[in-house]
Amino acid sequence: QAHLVESGGGSVQAGDSLRLSCAASGRSFSTYAMGWFRQVEEKEFEFVAAIRRGGSTFYADSVKGRFTVSRDNAKKTVYLQMNNLKPEDTAVYYCAEDWAGLGSMRVEEYNYWGKGTLVTVSS
Repeated sequence: QAHLVESGGGSVQAGDSLRLSCAASGRSFSTYAMGWFRQVEEKEFEFVAAIRRGGSTFYADSVKGRFTVSRDNAKKTVYLQMNNLKPEDTAVYYCAEDWAGLGSMRVEEYNYWGKGTLVTVSS
Protein backbone atom coordinates (compact mmCIF):
# COMPACT_ATOMS: atom_id res chain seq x y z
CA GLN A 1 0.00 0.00 0.00
CA ALA A 2 1.34 3.39 -0.93
CA HIS A 3 2.27 5.64 1.94
CA LEU A 4 4.21 8.77 2.78
CA VAL A 5 6.62 9.03 5.68
CA GLU A 6 8.00 12.38 6.82
CA SER A 7 11.22 12.69 8.80
CA GLY A 8 13.76 15.29 9.85
CA GLY A 9 11.74 17.31 12.29
CA GLY A 10 13.12 18.41 15.63
CA SER A 11 13.74 21.24 18.05
CA VAL A 12 16.05 24.04 16.95
CA GLN A 13 16.89 27.63 17.74
CA ALA A 14 15.77 30.59 15.68
CA GLY A 15 18.12 31.06 12.75
CA ASP A 16 18.94 27.35 12.49
CA SER A 17 18.19 25.06 9.57
CA LEU A 18 16.43 21.75 9.15
CA ARG A 19 15.81 19.50 6.18
CA LEU A 20 12.61 17.53 6.10
CA SER A 21 12.26 14.43 3.96
CA CYS A 22 9.17 12.67 2.73
CA ALA A 23 9.63 9.15 1.43
CA ALA A 24 6.94 7.75 -0.83
CA SER A 25 6.31 4.19 -1.83
CA GLY A 26 3.86 4.57 -4.69
CA ARG A 27 4.81 3.51 -8.19
CA SER A 28 3.80 6.77 -9.83
CA PHE A 29 5.72 9.19 -7.61
CA SER A 30 7.38 10.95 -10.54
CA THR A 31 4.01 11.87 -12.03
CA TYR A 32 2.71 13.50 -8.85
CA ALA A 33 3.06 17.00 -7.59
CA MET A 34 4.17 17.03 -3.98
CA GLY A 35 3.18 19.59 -1.43
CA TRP A 36 4.26 20.57 2.05
CA PHE A 37 1.74 21.92 4.52
CA ARG A 38 1.91 22.73 8.20
CA GLN A 39 -0.53 22.82 11.05
CA VAL A 40 -0.41 24.49 14.42
CA GLU A 41 -2.53 23.11 17.26
CA GLU A 42 -5.51 21.77 15.29
CA LYS A 43 -5.83 24.96 13.28
CA GLU A 44 -6.28 24.92 9.53
CA PHE A 45 -3.55 23.48 7.36
CA GLU A 46 -1.29 26.15 5.94
CA PHE A 47 0.33 25.71 2.55
CA VAL A 48 4.12 25.91 2.65
CA ALA A 49 5.58 24.79 -0.68
CA ALA A 50 4.97 22.52 -3.62
CA ILE A 51 6.88 21.00 -6.49
CA ARG A 52 5.16 19.96 -9.68
CA ARG A 53 5.95 16.77 -11.56
CA GLY A 54 8.04 18.80 -13.98
CA GLY A 55 10.09 20.22 -11.14
CA SER A 56 8.77 23.77 -10.97
CA THR A 57 8.20 25.06 -7.46
CA PHE A 58 6.14 27.65 -5.64
CA TYR A 59 5.99 28.85 -2.07
CA ALA A 60 3.92 30.60 0.51
CA ASP A 61 5.00 34.20 0.93
CA SER A 62 5.86 33.51 4.57
CA VAL A 63 8.63 31.08 3.63
CA LYS A 64 9.79 32.41 0.27
CA GLY A 65 13.53 32.92 0.25
CA ARG A 66 14.04 30.73 3.33
CA PHE A 67 12.61 27.35 2.32
CA THR A 68 13.43 25.25 -0.72
CA VAL A 69 11.46 22.25 -1.95
CA SER A 70 13.12 19.63 -4.12
CA ARG A 71 12.55 16.08 -5.21
CA ASP A 72 14.53 12.98 -6.13
CA ASN A 73 12.32 10.79 -8.26
CA ALA A 74 14.79 7.91 -8.22
CA LYS A 75 14.56 7.84 -4.43
CA LYS A 76 10.84 8.69 -4.43
CA THR A 77 11.59 11.41 -1.93
CA VAL A 78 10.69 15.06 -1.63
CA TYR A 79 12.65 17.44 0.58
CA LEU A 80 12.00 20.71 2.31
CA GLN A 81 15.14 22.62 3.19
CA MET A 82 14.28 25.17 5.85
CA ASN A 83 16.79 27.91 6.59
CA ASN A 84 16.69 30.85 8.97
CA LEU A 85 13.90 29.25 10.94
CA LYS A 86 11.66 31.46 13.03
CA PRO A 87 9.50 30.65 16.06
CA GLU A 88 6.41 31.14 13.88
CA ASP A 89 7.56 28.20 11.77
CA THR A 90 6.79 25.91 14.69
CA ALA A 91 4.22 23.37 13.48
CA VAL A 92 3.63 19.82 12.42
CA TYR A 93 4.75 19.55 8.81
CA TYR A 94 2.97 17.25 6.39
CA CYS A 95 3.77 16.16 2.87
CA ALA A 96 1.03 15.27 0.44
CA GLU A 97 0.59 13.88 -3.05
CA ASP A 98 -1.33 15.62 -5.80
CA TRP A 99 -2.06 12.85 -8.26
CA ALA A 100 -2.99 15.30 -11.00
CA GLY A 101 0.62 16.48 -10.94
CA LEU A 102 -0.21 20.16 -11.22
CA GLY A 103 0.46 21.31 -7.67
CA SER A 104 -1.77 23.57 -5.64
CA MET A 105 -1.96 25.67 -2.50
CA ARG A 106 -5.32 24.09 -1.73
CA VAL A 107 -5.59 21.22 0.73
CA GLU A 108 -8.47 19.64 -1.18
CA GLU A 109 -6.34 19.16 -4.30
CA TYR A 110 -4.13 16.63 -2.54
CA ASN A 111 -5.03 12.98 -2.51
CA TYR A 112 -2.79 11.34 0.04
CA TRP A 113 -1.09 12.63 3.18
CA GLY A 114 1.67 11.57 5.50
CA LYS A 115 1.36 11.59 9.27
CA GLY A 116 3.56 14.61 9.82
CA THR A 117 6.77 15.56 11.59
CA LEU A 118 7.04 18.16 14.34
CA VAL A 119 9.27 21.20 13.99
CA THR A 120 9.79 23.37 17.05
CA VAL A 121 11.72 26.63 16.79
CA SER A 122 12.59 28.47 19.97
CA SER A 123 13.70 32.07 20.22
